[in-house]
Amino acid sequence: MDLNKVMIIGRLTRDPELKTIPSGASVCQLGIATNFVYTNQQSGQKVENVEYHNVILWRKLGEIAAQYLKKGQRVYIEGRLQTRSWDGTDGKKNYKTEIVADNMIMLDGGRGDSPASGGNYGAAAGGAAAGMGASGMAQPSPAEELPTIQQGEDINVDDIPF
Repeated sequence: MDLNKVMIIGRLTRDPELKTIPSGASVCQLGIATNFVYTNQQSGQKVENVEYHNVILWRKLGEIAAQYLKKGQRVYIEGRLQTRSWDGTDGKKNYKTEIVADNMIMLDGGRGDSPASGGNYGAAAGGAAAGMGASGMAQPSPAEELPTIQQGEDINVDDIPF
């Protein structure tokens, strides 16, 4: 069994670009920057590397991204890697690796309309539906989230349901 799964959280490097291909399907392209911090073993200094990712969102998921996302916003993307190749005008073979998104969660809310907590959008068979994951199962709403335990709060073992 093989696995091709990508999950990233980062900031948009540019506003999404929405296009319609000849078949009528919508496709959105966007760029996301992610950071990786590590400590240099020789100098002991923290080093921050930035990676730039090209992301493709199809159909309704792409339309939602184009409508609500803008440069600088944080977003969670889940999908798969895809590498395209083509022959350039100079005769060389060119390659481009992109993330084809299946799920998207807007972490900074919408386009400034209100201080929303974000939105969870995923591609289902034949399109996309708000609040649905790629598996077609409904995602929990913020009201359904589990309560958090505050530091220093006592935990009673009898309260654990398993």
